[in-house]
Amino acid sequence: MEELIRTNDLVLISFVEALLKDADIAYLVADQAMSALEGMVGAFPRRVLVDTDEADRARRLLTDAGLGHELRPKSKAGREV
Repeated sequence: MEELIRTNDLVLISFVEALLKDADIAYLVADQAMSALEGMVGAFPRRVLVDTDEADRARRLLTDAGLGHELRPKSKAGREV
């Protein structure tokens, strides 16, 4: 799995989920339980993950939607840093 976005912005996460769902890209929003436990302090952001095979397509989709600045950077090995 590859992390695309890490944020506390619930509206952003909902928008990303809608985009990925419409494009038939499977995703996982990780750390929802931890974020709920800590309340709205923002210490534990949620992470949007996609399968590594779909990561490039998902990144293009989000970039085309104007969310390129929200994407986690990738290392030279293809993993985010």
